[in-house]
Amino acid sequence: MADSLVEVVVESVRVHMLSSQHVVLLKETERDRYLPIWIGPWEANAIATRLQGVTPERPLTHDLFVATLTALGAKLRRVIISSLAEETYHATLEVELDGQTFEVDARPSDSLALAVRTGIRIFASEAVLDKAGVEPDTHVDEKLEVFREFVNSLDVDLEEGHREGPGTTE
Repeated sequence: MADSLVEVVVESVRVHMLSSQHVVLLKETERDRYLPIWIGPWEANAIATRLQGVTPERPLTHDLFVATLTALGAKLRRVIISSLAEETYHATLEVELDGQTFEVDARPSDSLALAVRTGIRIFASEAVLDKAGVEPDTHVDEKLEVFREFVNSLDVDLEEGHREGPGTTE
């Protein structure tokens, strides 16, 4: 990867009650900057349930993928949110097999679901964070204001499993 990488963690998975859109919030480990990524409800559930420590009775697709890689002797090394093109995020899975590292194109939501299952580190390219990241305590610009309005309209925090009142942003 030519671009410098910044480590991030899954801060939470949330749902916008009026539109039913799901968003995963990634937070930089070294500063107070967030990367919101809108994802589908199934992927949101796959990430949130694992964050809550829930293990399904039978393996879900992401669990099956991890088990298959393990059975083949491959290991996930890291997830990279690598680019943002036309409002679509792209991710890369780094997989190691027999001493070689392979980069596999993946959707960010699936990549994050795998990361929370395996405990691997998550990175975002500096270019993606510069383009779409938001900092809560910086000067108010249009991008930040849109993000604040969205966060303020959120009603459920799937990770924490509790309801938030209107206007709270925890």
